[in-house]
Amino acid sequence: MNFYSLIALLLTGTVFFVGVFTATDNTSAFLDFHAALIVFGGTGAVTAVSFHMDRMYLMLKVVYFRIVMGKKINYINVIRDLMLVAEAYRKNDPSLPGIIANLTDPFMRECMENLREEFMSVEELYHVLSIRVQTIHYRYSADAKKFKAIGKFPPAMGLMGAVLGMIALLQTLGQPGAEKNVGPAMAVAMVATLYGIAFANLVILPIAENLMEGTRELHTKNRIIVEGIRLIAQKKNRVLLAEELNSYLLPAERLDWKEIEHKKAA
Repeated sequence: MNFYSLIALLLTGTVFFVGVFTATDNTSAFLDFHAALIVFGGTGAVTAVSFHMDRMYLMLKVVYFRIVMGKKINYINVIRDLMLVAEAYRKNDPSLPGIIANLTDPFMRECMENLREEFMSVEELYHVLSIRVQTIHYRYSADAKKFKAIGKFPPAMGLMGAVLGMIALLQTLGQPGAEKNVGPAMAVAMVATLYGIAFANLVILPIAENLMEGTRELHTKNRIIVEGIRLIAQKKNRVLLAEELNSYLLPAERLDWKEIEHKKAA
């Protein structure tokens, strides 16, 4: 479970509710059923029209598995696993099938199984795997962009709720004692705007940015794996493999293969 994302969501909620409860003594002013119905119900309805109900369910699954249950990609472990596989493949180690079966990354396991089947040349395999990397990146990016598109709906629904409240307020002007209701009516109208802005900027858009960042990390990881498979197919030395794959990463993210070689020698 990705505790960092959960903590961040809790922190976001804390900031909002602390702001609400410290803004005024009358916290009930921030509760309005009609505003909630317009903003949350309207956002759900417009989203369903835009992306269909079945896509909404899939998008919620994406959020759950990639934010709540997802973990940050460890590039060092990816390159370390590729070094292990490269050494076994180059030496025709009988334990290679077991090593492949124990790989934690499903995409790496799939790539190695395709390599071992040997029904494609190295160039053909590299081409096929590159297409798969681009397909995964395109689909995941599309899901993230959908969330970013949804982020524009709540503020619009909030504005609509505010306009409806203003219309109801203006209809009462001119009646005896109407001036006493202006302040409370305006406050109720603004609640819908608050709901819309908060829902978009504290929930939907941060989720979209998180998904975009995760998509970029996944794309980098998959590119490293495909390049690693190409080097493994050429039976390159594992040190050369690690050095080339480290080129995809920043210095702080790279694998220290010298430490691994030192431990192996010891």
